[in-house]
Amino acid sequence: MFLGEYQHTLDAKGRVSLPRKFRDEIGSRLVVSKGLENCLYVYPAEGYTAFLENLLGASDFDRNSRAVRRHFTAGASEVDIDSAGRVALAPVLREFAGLSRDVIVAGVADHLEIWDAAAWTAYETANASTIEDAAEELFRSGLL
Repeated sequence: MFLGEYQHTLDAKGRVSLPRKFRDEIGSRLVVSKGLENCLYVYPAEGYTAFLENLLGASDFDRNSRAVRRHFTAGASEVDIDSAGRVALAPVLREFAGLSRDVIVAGVADHLEIWDAAAWTAYETANASTIEDAAEELFRSGLL
């Protein structure tokens, strides 16, 4: 399980180091894709396969299903963690997430998210006042 948030820096080649704690758990082969809210999702290869199975269960005849599937697969890339614990992020993915030099690598249970540090701070600030309402709504709907 991936938990916690860590500040890291993109190097000149668009690589980011993953925290040792996450590297030990994620394995050497992973998939990086566009995420939601302008971050990147990072899955262990087998975790991404399970994620895709949910997407593939929807019909090709549904416009929303096609759009969501394209979002998470078209720009995705399989990558290896190098000997220094770094992951190379494709330019299209860095641009999508608006990544600058400072990034946040956040553990989100079954995957990681990579955020531009300023965007992460803005997200946290914007959601701080509504998280209790969101949790209560999920509880009422039976999801928590």
